[in-house]
Amino acid sequence: MPKIIPFKAIRPTRDKVSLIASRSYDTYTKSERKARLENNPYSFLHIVNPGYKYHKVISGEERFNLVRNRYLEFKEEGIFIEEHQPSFYVYKIINRDAEEFIGIIGAASVADYQNNNIKRHENTIKQREEVFKEYLKATGFNAEPVLLTHPDSDELSEICNLIMHQRSEYEFTTTYRDTHYLWPVCDSKVVERIQHLFAKMPELYIADGHHRSSSSALLADDLNQQNIESSAHNYFMSYIIPESHLRIHAFSRMITDLYGMDSDEFLIKLDSIFKIENRGEEFIQPAALHNFSMYLAGNFYILELRKHHQNFNNALESLDAQILYELVLKPLLKIEDPREDKRLAYGKGKNDMLSVKEKVDQQKFAVAFSLFPAKSQQIKDISDEGLTMPPKSTFIQPKLRSGVTIYEFL
Repeated sequence: MPKIIPFKAIRPTRDKVSLIASRSYDTYTKSERKARLENNPYSFLHIVNPGYKYHKVISGEERFNLVRNRYLEFKEEGIFIEEHQPSFYVYKIINRDAEEFIGIIGAASVADYQNNNIKRHENTIKQREEVFKEYLKATGFNAEPVLLTHPDSDELSEICNLIMHQRSEYEFTTTYRDTHYLWPVCDSKVVERIQHLFAKMPELYIADGHHRSSSSALLADDLNQQNIESSAHNYFMSYIIPESHLRIHAFSRMITDLYGMDSDEFLIKLDSIFKIENRGEEFIQPAALHNFSMYLAGNFYILELRKHHQNFNNALESLDAQILYELVLKPLLKIEDPREDKRLAYGKGKNDMLSVKEKVDQQKFAVAFSLFPAKSQQIKDISDEGLTMPPKSTFIQPKLRSGVTIYEFL
């Protein structure tokens, strides 16, 4: 029975939201960040990169404190305003491919995360958890929601549709050609009904934001030991969408060398694992689970996992990212740790195999694999069995912008 609560968001004024909203800091190239910081004084990047003001790279606790200062300046200047009463926020995104995502922004319970009512499918890195915990403690806010998913609910969809018949508070289009809409929901009866519908669900699943969730839990534990009067730190901001609105794409894998083999030797090794079809220069993507596209020595191949390798004992073993690791990357190419091995790199998101091909042709990598996207049910099954996926198993949409709604807990 997940507990999702409304909150008084700190958010941009209507006229400035398109200027403030930004992607996650690390998704920009250095030149992109520089251009936005130089040309847009309202970008949320000015808050998360406070050293720009001093033409200096600042890190650690000093940076965290300056982030807090920049944030307070935006509030003091009236760039951000505070909601009058606790609210949920219906949020819709229509991306450049005309895919539509509709969900509700609210605050999810840390206790539900700790009790596995909010389930996870990725391992987190302790050092990253601790660093982000200290960041949260210094800044006192969440600016980018964790993405949670739930089974489709006709009643929740109906509530959202009724709200969306009204004029949206925000409507803006990004340079990525995604259009974003937001409707605050403060009517007490509607708010109570939304809470009740979430509470009836047996669990929620993290789609994206494992480190943000775990860091929020660490912070809550710290602050609860200090007897902080407010309970806001026991929640973290989340964007909660139906499973049918989730879009899952795959990351490709690129490997710098064949561990001493030439391409023919490598193909012979693969033959005992896959049925192999050489498609020459024809660009090809895998069309089903347990099929892989490989680009090697100027040729595309389709690899179909042989039947005797399809005797799976759990949900993780049936995941294509795990199959590729267990049968190819580890035993043949000697990649033991896919998180740390410098010979392995990842192509990002959907439809990236053309750029991957270019990198192989330039001999930056020897071979590349494209995977069929995992199904949402596979992710749920892995979570339910208490297992975790290999790194970069999924690239999940939607991606929200930072700074559109902010959850203050300190």
